This record gives sequence, C-alpha cells and structure tokens, in this order.
Amino acid sequence: MYQIDLNCDLGESFGRYTLGMDEDILPYISSANIACGYHASDPVIIEKTVQNAKANNVHIGAHTGFPDLLGFGRRNMSLSFEEARTYTMYQMGALKGFCLAAGIPLYHVKPHGAFYNMAAQDYKLSCAICEGIASIDSNVILLGLSNSQMEKAAKMVGITFKQEIFADRAYEDDGSLVPRSRPGAVIEEEEVAISRVIDMIKKGKVKSIHGREIEIKADSVCVHGDGEKALEFVKMIHRTLKEEGIGIKAF
Repeated sequence: MYQIDLNCDLGESFGRYTLGMDEDILPYISSANIACGYHASDPVIIEKTVQNAKANNVHIGAHTGFPDLLGFGRRNMSLSFEEARTYTMYQMGALKGFCLAAGIPLYHVKPHGAFYNMAAQDYKLSCAICEGIASIDSNVILLGLSNSQMEKAAKMVGITFKQEIFADRAYEDDGSLVPRSRPGAVIEEEEVAISRVIDMIKKGKVKSIHGREIEIKADSVCVHGDGEKALEFVKMIHRTLKEEGIGIKAF
C-alpha cells in the first residue's frame, strides 16, 4: 500500500492580520509546518497553532525562514554559515518551547520560502541548517525538496531527511521549483495538480514546466493553506488520495 504525509504551512498570521484557514485545514493534514516568528507569526499565534495541531493529532514541524517579515521570507538573503545555523536554532528553539509546554514532540524542520529554495541548491547553506537542527535535537527530521542538496547535507551531518513534493508548484528540468515570479510557477487547476501528485507518489515521476519527465521521490506532499480555494483543494486531495488507495500518515 502506498502511504504519504500531507503537510501544510500554518501559523503564518501576524498580530491583527489573518493569513490562511488553519483551523479548517488541520483535520485534513498529517503534519503542520508552523512559522516561528521570522517570516511570519508571533508568540500568541504560535501557541494557538500548536494547541490546535495537538487537538487534531497533527505532527508539528518548525517552519524556519529568513528574518524578513515585510517580504514574507521570499526575498533572497546572503547569510554566513554561522548565521544560517543559529537562525535555524533560534526559531527551532522557540517552537520547541511551545511544544514542550503542550506536552508534544517537535518532529521536523522545514525551511520556508527563499531559505528553502536557496538551501535546495546550496550545499553549504544546507549543511548550516542541518547542523543547527542537530545541535538542538538530532532526532528531528529535515523536510526538504526531493533530490536536493538538503538531502546530501542531512546525510553528512547525520540527521534524517524526508523528501517533499509540491501539489501546486511547477518544476524545472533539474527538479528545482519554478520561481513564483515566472508565469506557470503555480498550478491553478486542481485536477491537474492532484493528477501530478498521484503520478509522483505511484510512478516517482513528474513533468517539468518544459515537458521533460523527471524522477522524483515522495515522502510528503505540501499543500498551501493561503490560496483562494485552499480549503476545497486540501479536501479534494485528501479525498483523492484515499480513493487511490494512498494512506495519509505523518512520517
């Protein structure tokens, strides 16, 4: 039987501003990547999201980003090895504190936005992230882009790596994500996105934006919770996975 984790980026509201439909989406996913205050969120929202995830038996991960609230962590930054390592530790430590208070584990770390995309192609940056994770808790998993530099870095540092695929994002020929600034980067048609996910899980393949078939590994599927039709899409992919005989379970 096929089995997959279904993850979503949550807790990305800030103060009076609400982003996403966290409480509605939680019943349909198995893992939540919770923003830690650098690209989004604040302590009140972090605690609330942790408690809601616990109530839904959803595994929690730290969604670590660049310190860029204005740019939502989607702007590239040039960091030293030490900065990338300690920024990871700082954010991971913040979320782990709320998890300890709630009596639940912190299962994984998934970098956000530009931090994620840069690390996927930059081995040194990936190593810094992995060392930051290992220094806090070497049992915590790194969730990252399938077949990326993050996988190699995790192996070198000695932490577990899980391969992530995206339901609504287009891929380049090399397996990297098409930048959001380019047309076609986000797949709007729900049926097309879900069909691609099924192929990635069952066949281990996906067509790039240029039509080339590339190999891909899938431990977890990311669905975004902040789109116009986010909730309906999450419900649809949850239902289709079950219809296809694919179990939904946190790694």
